[in-house]
Amino acid sequence: MHRILTRGSPKLEVREYLRMLRRNWILVAVFTMVGLSAGGLASILVKPSYTADTQLFVAIQGSGSVQELAQGNTFSQARVQSYVKTVTTPTVLQPVIDSLGLQMTPGQLAGKVKATSDVNTVIVTVSVTDGSPVQAAAIAKAIASNLVETVEDLEKPKNGESSPVKLSVISPATAPTSASAPNTKVNLLLGLLIGLGLGVGIALIRAKFDTKVRGEIEVRKVTSAPILGGLSFDPESSQRPLLTQTPSQGGRAESFRQLRTNLQFARVGQKSKTVLISSSLPGEGKTTTAINLAISMAQTGQTVALVDADLRRPMVSEYLGLERHLGLTTVLVGDAETNDLLQPWGDGGLYVLASGQIPPNPSELLGSQAMGDLVAHLEDIFDAVIIDAPPLLPVTDAAVLAQHAGGVLIVVGSQKTRVGELERSIDALEKVSANVLGVVLNRLPTRGPDSYSYSYGSYSRSDVAASTRRPARIPEQAKSFSRRNTFEADYGNNTESDQAAFRVSDRRG
Repeated sequence: MHRILTRGSPKLEVREYLRMLRRNWILVAVFTMVGLSAGGLASILVKPSYTADTQLFVAIQGSGSVQELAQGNTFSQARVQSYVKTVTTPTVLQPVIDSLGLQMTPGQLAGKVKATSDVNTVIVTVSVTDGSPVQAAAIAKAIASNLVETVEDLEKPKNGESSPVKLSVISPATAPTSASAPNTKVNLLLGLLIGLGLGVGIALIRAKFDTKVRGEIEVRKVTSAPILGGLSFDPESSQRPLLTQTPSQGGRAESFRQLRTNLQFARVGQKSKTVLISSSLPGEGKTTTAINLAISMAQTGQTVALVDADLRRPMVSEYLGLERHLGLTTVLVGDAETNDLLQPWGDGGLYVLASGQIPPNPSELLGSQAMGDLVAHLEDIFDAVIIDAPPLLPVTDAAVLAQHAGGVLIVVGSQKTRVGELERSIDALEKVSANVLGVVLNRLPTRGPDSYSYSYGSYSRSDVAASTRRPARIPEQAKSFSRRNTFEADYGNNTESDQAAFRVSDRRG
């Protein structure tokens, strides 16, 4: 009915990745700081080293004519790369070791020496790196001197004439004043990039395997049903769960007003006045959502019937402080009339039908014709009917009951329900052709990418209204409650045989 493909547009995917990063920003920040700290620590722990450079010019000795100069330049460029390779050979390095008294082999010294030559030039650059700036300069000078002698010996003709190639030092080596390594700026930047990359990668992997429903994006992977409301997490809601216990201009009250308005638009064109409220699993807040939605609707002047149809773990009467033992099951088994068991609550037109005794066969009772007749009767005398149903996944009660309701509202607990569980809930409703009106996201964080908050104006403690049970105007079609009160008192205080006798006498009366 409302199923859509999980793959969205590129724009949506980019938004999804950005939201994933925002959800895991602490993880990304931690890895970034660790990488930055590692780069700084490496700069502190690594022993400083110094690099001394010297440059040599390669020239061909000739008469100086234009033709000879051109030929000599071409010859020099062709020989330069050979001289670069010669720098790190034992022929050049061993005399340096002997003259300076270095305690190393030519191979070890070659690891400290680097010779390069720029393209299309005849200049050879020799760089020497050492822990001592003075020694680095001394080694570079000695290598340059030995390279000049070695090339002259190698290029010297056999007839005893002088070498046609001449190397000259054009930039003598000097002791460097600052260390060439470690490069603190480079290390910090490298550590920052590595840490950031690891943080982003782990965050995306973590988000990929995290199937919890956290906000709209996860809901959109399962259904295209509209999100009719978002309720932010309130740590005080466990102590003050009712709408009448919160400030009338507070964010929680406004959230339910928005839900009430959106639900009204979602039901446009529907004849049924009944809305079933359920969730995938227990503990997602379906009962408090049903109660507060009913209260919010009653505050507009509507007459609202709230039915506790969770015959496994009924909680409506406990939240509202009402009698539970007489209610829905009492009506369904034919022991009392509906109007006799409706309990008024608050100052508005809210009436509650409690669960009654917990039966051994809830699914059969909720799917019976008696339940359908009850819903039809309530729709005749009330402006709206709200049914608090059991969760969809543990039992089939809600799916069975959905056939009697005009629409279903699914409450999804943020970070509690998984995408697969929500998908199975939607499937269960689709199998019975239920009309999914929309989704309510509950327990949303007040900050972050999935946050939900609303504030308007200011309020004081005096705005908080205490819950009451003062009588309210009952719809004209409903009967007097005096008879129900007597029936309830007698039923609750007698033994089982007395109750049976009372039921018989009550019917005769």
